[in-house]
Amino acid sequence: MTFQEIRDRANRVRGIPLQDVLLLTGATRDRYDTAKWHSEKGTISCTGTKFMNWNHMIGGGGAIDLAMHLNNLDFKAAVEWLWDHFPNPDHREQAQPSCGTNLTLPPQERSKLPGVRRYLVQERAIPASLIQILIESGRLYADNRSNAVFLLLGKENKPVGAELRGTTHERWRGMAPGSQKNLGYFSVPAPRASTVVLCESAIDAISCFALHPGRFCISTSGARPNPSWLPFLVRQGHEIYCGFDSDSTGEKMAKDMIVLYPTIKRLRPTYHDWNDLLKAHTTLPSA
Repeated sequence: MTFQEIRDRANRVRGIPLQDVLLLTGATRDRYDTAKWHSEKGTISCTGTKFMNWNHMIGGGGAIDLAMHLNNLDFKAAVEWLWDHFPNPDHREQAQPSCGTNLTLPPQERSKLPGVRRYLVQERAIPASLIQILIESGRLYADNRSNAVFLLLGKENKPVGAELRGTTHERWRGMAPGSQKNLGYFSVPAPRASTVVLCESAIDAISCFALHPGRFCISTSGARPNPSWLPFLVRQGHEIYCGFDSDSTGEKMAKDMIVLYPTIKRLRPTYHDWNDLLKAHTTLPSA
């Protein structure tokens, strides 16, 4: 790509609403302060085109700066990332920033499915039989960028969002634009399970199920202490465990959840997360 092409693309993606970039990378809006977002990089406040990460005291302006910060990218890579993931950026710039963006699921691409399956089996140690179940249930598919797409299902099993996970040399994670994490979740089918384990991601939920097949494993799509659908599960009388990661964020969010719902118990993976634990207990197949 020439310098002029990079500059032209940068001019077009710079005005993408910050809220859209935050949603794609899995950040969640604060329930009390609409200008505040909780991301894997910490708490971020947005005012117009400006943002500030109060945990790291780092700020910037525009979608490119925010993409660089959230994804640890240089300028050129951030421009390409925004260009790839935000079709028609000029229209997005004119649109009013809103958390009410319509859900845009990436289209399925069956030719990319073998590569996604290979990544999940060979690098994530997930049993091939379990992946096949998820594919046949429609909860997992591949898009045209070779991303693994994990559907969040709401009422009547209708999609309300999707977790996206890069499976090629470009390893990243995010959400489909317009995903509404409070309206549903990704889970591994377990019709007769009475014990629920809440995990931070779809891959962790699948890994937890591989280790504990009798449990209903759910992804909260990020460490969140109070998803809107959680009180319903609590009222159903399920035995619920918070299986968030064994790191400072996971511990804090688990503690906050248990304060809100004292019947929920902590289930801490003995490695950093459930996938790390699964890999530690599995002999990975050769490429």
